[in-house]
Amino acid sequence: MKRVLSVLVALCAWLSLAPAAQALTVVATTPDLAAISKAVGREHVKVTALALHTQDPHFVDPRPHLALDLARADLLLVTGADLEVGWLATLQVGSRNGAIQPGAPGFLDCSSLVELLERPSGKVDRAQGDVHPAGNPHYMLDPRAVERVAVGIAKRMATLDPRQKNAYLENARAFLAELRKAREVWEKRLASARGAEIVTYHKSLGYLSDWLGLKVVETIEPRPGIPPNPRHVAHVVGVAREHKVRVILQESWYPTTTSRLIAKKVGATLVQMPGMPNFPAGQSYVAFMSEIVKRLDDAL
Repeated sequence: MKRVLSVLVALCAWLSLAPAAQALTVVATTPDLAAISKAVGREHVKVTALALHTQDPHFVDPRPHLALDLARADLLLVTGADLEVGWLATLQVGSRNGAIQPGAPGFLDCSSLVELLERPSGKVDRAQGDVHPAGNPHYMLDPRAVERVAVGIAKRMATLDPRQKNAYLENARAFLAELRKAREVWEKRLASARGAEIVTYHKSLGYLSDWLGLKVVETIEPRPGIPPNPRHVAHVVGVAREHKVRVILQESWYPTTTSRLIAKKVGATLVQMPGMPNFPAGQSYVAFMSEIVKRLDDAL
């Protein structure tokens, strides 16, 4: 009995000194990817987003503390399709973390998981505005695409942290079940709006429109990223009147002066939606999309 007790005491002492399982350190370029990775990883991950929820993700200041976040990362999640092309590479180089460079297991370009819309044909140059050669990077506004992203993230986490493989995959299944249930409610709520013609500010709502069956007849920017001039504003007003547009839809970080002017001239409602991919820390993807659906339903 004494021998058994001594073995048990030694075992307990060893367990108390053994290192606890470390959480997988995940850095996402944008808050939407951070929210999905948190839903998939739960207590097994530590998640950070590089872009703030108040920032346009095209334009993030690559400050040194962001490179430090990347230096500690086991997994880097990017939206891809050149969304972060103006700032991410500088931070990756500054991090000196080989595990999260393109091609490494700790780097996941989430645009590779979905079918991108609006791939430009022919030569692309800056005269065309802020055009993404690989396609539209704003796919997270379509919950059908988000399903594929969640599964892809879970599989990559399982590869990097095989001890928690079952947990990641089970969490992904739970997230998909919640998302599909919410999507059924959203689609039913906006079923009568299918076919509605709308005007947007920036060419970033193609996935949302495709999912909900909305038709974007014109954008207030003459070309992506190019501010509207009086001639183009007059053109948009004419198109909006011709199509009897009832809603002008834009993300919250774009200016509203021109949009309000056009809305007043054509008798439409300006709907400002929270800008994807940025929503406050702690808010879930389902809660974020529910707010967008509510605002659209109220207007349409």
